[in-house]
Amino acid sequence: MKRNIILAASAAAVLLTLASCGSRKAALLPNVSGKAGEVLAVIEREQWEGDLGTEIRDVLSKDCPYLAQREPLFNVSNVPGGSFTNMFKVHRNILICNINPQLQEPGVLYRHDQWARPQAVVQINAVDEAEAVEFFRQDGDRIAEFFEQAERDRIIDNAKLYEAREFLEPVARLSGGVLHFPSGYKLKKDSEDFIWTADDKQYVYQDVLIFRYPASGEGDFEDKTLLGNINRTLKDNVPGMFENTYMTISTAIEPAFTSLSYKGRNFMQVRGFWEVENDYMGGPFVAHAFYSRDGKDIIVLYAFVYAPRYDKRRYLRQVESLLYSFEWKD
Repeated sequence: MKRNIILAASAAAVLLTLASCGSRKAALLPNVSGKAGEVLAVIEREQWEGDLGTEIRDVLSKDCPYLAQREPLFNVSNVPGGSFTNMFKVHRNILICNINPQLQEPGVLYRHDQWARPQAVVQINAVDEAEAVEFFRQDGDRIAEFFEQAERDRIIDNAKLYEAREFLEPVARLSGGVLHFPSGYKLKKDSEDFIWTADDKQYVYQDVLIFRYPASGEGDFEDKTLLGNINRTLKDNVPGMFENTYMTISTAIEPAFTSLSYKGRNFMQVRGFWEVENDYMGGPFVAHAFYSRDGKDIIVLYAFVYAPRYDKRRYLRQVESLLYSFEWKD
């Protein structure tokens, strides 16, 4: 009995030591470099200009969906392996293509905080270029989502670091959960079933709406039902600048509906364009709709951007990330 206690204590001490070493290592890492939305591809020039490079660009540099102007999902730049020095190893998002005929275990590896923090690194290990192309075709969407979530996590961490805590109570009251808003956001409207938060500057509006309405229990997330309920809420709560104007979801380009699960929470994502009825304002939006904890209500988190003078990818990514910061209060 005494021996078992000693062994258990020793094992616990080892685990604590390893955890402490890991924490110290993470703390000693430098901060990442590079701009939001950038990916550094470490790949030889001939492969970058061949099928593998084409496949990478087709996935990571494809048009970002539901933006008025064409903008790539990521800005991808290339550096050959021989030039991948310490200066480049601290980049925020890195894709490494390791092609070696002697490889014993080909595959795709996903890592965090390899040389800096908070960093996302994907490494494709293949025996030849054809195998690397096949790996990327199989895992391309997952790789893009890995980098996308890394960008969201950085935004969420920054929001928590500089959090506007005055939103915690009203959001919890309405939704039963928490959304982490960074400082700069202001409360524009707060009612029993509708909250409007905004970080509005002269030429850029970044707003998040949180609202609820009773669930019917059947077909709540069907396209027409969900759009109808969202549009009714927008009409009642988001007026335009002039009489008889209000926000609505545009039907000029049909919104996209995707059923997703994130950290144990299932929700319907709606992505599309908003516009102002009887006016000329508009822009991109993304919404998450899900059941309340007791199943009696539908909770909708709705983020939108208005930035007529600028590209909108980074602004939309910022407000969309705030939706992913949602967590149940307990």
